[in-house]
Amino acid sequence: MSNDSFRTLIRQEGTRLYRDLPWRRTRDPYIIWLSEVMLQQTQVPRVEARMPEWLDRFPTIEALAAASAADVLAAWQGMGYNRRALALHTAARQIVEEHHGVVPRETAALTALPGIGPATAQGIRAFAFDLPGVYLETNVRTVFLHHFFPDVPGVPDRELTALIEAACPAAPGATGDVAPYAMPQDERDTPRAWYYALLDYGAYLKKTIPNPSRRSAGYTRQSRFEGSRRQKRAELVRVLLAARDEGERALALDEITQRLSAREVAAGRDAVTSELVVSILADLERDGFCAHDDDAWSIISA
Repeated sequence: MSNDSFRTLIRQEGTRLYRDLPWRRTRDPYIIWLSEVMLQQTQVPRVEARMPEWLDRFPTIEALAAASAADVLAAWQGMGYNRRALALHTAARQIVEEHHGVVPRETAALTALPGIGPATAQGIRAFAFDLPGVYLETNVRTVFLHHFFPDVPGVPDRELTALIEAACPAAPGATGDVAPYAMPQDERDTPRAWYYALLDYGAYLKKTIPNPSRRSAGYTRQSRFEGSRRQKRAELVRVLLAARDEGERALALDEITQRLSAREVAAGRDAVTSELVVSILADLERDGFCAHDDDAWSIISA
């Protein structure tokens, strides 16, 4: 498929499949950054439901930066991967301290912030600032694998990068809120509109054909969450958050083990051992989620 015919197809499919999502109705870099982070391994409907709650609590980068880590973690519960919440919080503080509260446009400055990798950085650049670049996200990967590497196994991302870069329009950025675009119009052929079209078409492909992303060299099937160490780790964070909300700033190991075991048994799983709890607590402390003193642990509060 030639680049021109591919671009024509994507423009047409982008118009047909366009999803009018809340974070597409703004160019606020904070909201777009938040959407990029929330959408990592989280379904769109859940993000649609949870983002308004988050923005009510932390409406600006300054509000997020001023909050405590414990409050940020509490607001994030139910979204999965608590590390993303801590990274958001730390990055917000850096933006306030180092960039005067303004989200940077440059890729290097963005990827220097905690939790912002190349894909998230380019998502911010494309959707907030209409800047071209390589936005290699799972739905985008799906489209390029489907059309340019049919039936080819183990395709590395480096094989896709040049194609994605060449296909992205180099239109100048725009400012201000925008209505949903009409892709066939030349004036709407911008990086922002282009990548929205790719995202929507890729999501459609994954629902209608065997997922092409499985042919990516980097594809791995996610391990089962329920009953895993990851699940117990997330539940232990909730135990510590609940203790904070109840006015108990720190819990002894026996109490943590009992509370976590009660939650596990209530969910139909086995009780946990104190050895496993100690191991998970050590991981959480190393990753900045909690602290301990005199054999009692508490959620981080700074």
